[in-house]
Amino acid sequence: MTGNIDLFVTNYNKNFTGVSATTANVLIKQTQIYNSRLVGYPLPDCPKPVSRTTAYSFAKVKPRNKPFSIWHVRRNNEMRDAIIARDILGLPIKIVFTSAAQRRHSLVPRWLISKMDTVIATTKLAASYVPNVGAIIPHGVNTEKFTPSNNLREAWKKTGYPGVKGIATVGRIRKEKGTDLFVDSMIRVLPNMKDLTALVIGKAGDKDKSFLENLKSKVNTAGLNNRIIFTGEISAEKLPSIFRSLSLLVALPRYEGYGMTPLEGMASGVPFVASNTGYFNEFSDQGRCGKVVPIEDLSSAVDCINLFLTEEAYRSEASIRSRTAADGTYSISNEVELISDVYKQLWSV
Repeated sequence: MTGNIDLFVTNYNKNFTGVSATTANVLIKQTQIYNSRLVGYPLPDCPKPVSRTTAYSFAKVKPRNKPFSIWHVRRNNEMRDAIIARDILGLPIKIVFTSAAQRRHSLVPRWLISKMDTVIATTKLAASYVPNVGAIIPHGVNTEKFTPSNNLREAWKKTGYPGVKGIATVGRIRKEKGTDLFVDSMIRVLPNMKDLTALVIGKAGDKDKSFLENLKSKVNTAGLNNRIIFTGEISAEKLPSIFRSLSLLVALPRYEGYGMTPLEGMASGVPFVASNTGYFNEFSDQGRCGKVVPIEDLSSAVDCINLFLTEEAYRSEASIRSRTAADGTYSISNEVELISDVYKQLWSV
């Protein structure tokens, strides 16, 4: 079907990033509501994508019973192409941009954002840095895909990694993401917990290869090669089974716009320790679901990690509360419903 398309959703990054994950989560649900097309690179469990030029061709025709199609974009180059479609090619579209950045955008992104028909901010702080905010909508998590394990030790055993229980950090390996802080914390924690294995899940970009090699060298010097494991990138399809096998998730970035991994952990019944950035403080529910520490405060992070891993009753209680919060407050269904309200508002004008 080449016409009558309500919604175009763009994904211009071939790597599976946090933005990719949130885009996929939303689009999976949106395909049940709208005649939609993914534009750019593939996303797991989403429709096969079309190219930009094909999307432009489809967008020449207005959707039935609606005055225009909506292009929902999340990156600078995606904004650029949507602006070209609307303002240069004159296609009947309106552009919605989701902004998660909790800092001032640079000059070019500010100009691009100023051209959006409406902006969805993920937090109040993110909203303070962009114009024309139509709604503040926190990202949600797929609580059908990310689910708790009934038997944590058995779930860990099935992963094939050594030890009896696991702890992990998930994301790009680079300084901004605080991968070094996780490694340093594990070098302090692991000698006292012989049954614990730590996973560093993610890959390093070309410019961060030396950063990764330095981390591996540090682990080697500490004699922990078999207990701090650099897994590389794990596919989106396999990640839920890894999450539900963990005893604790750790996220210690120096900066984060929003941060999905603690939320995916919560949906999996896994509490977290995180630095005070992104939306982590809100996720923590005043410490009921996780502990938030000052950025780069390694000692506080280690103390909180030890608390969760040595007090099983405390960890178990936080696990239950985490799943309840993810299901009730941060489900993807809630996010999709609120985004639909933004679309309806545009279509009704």
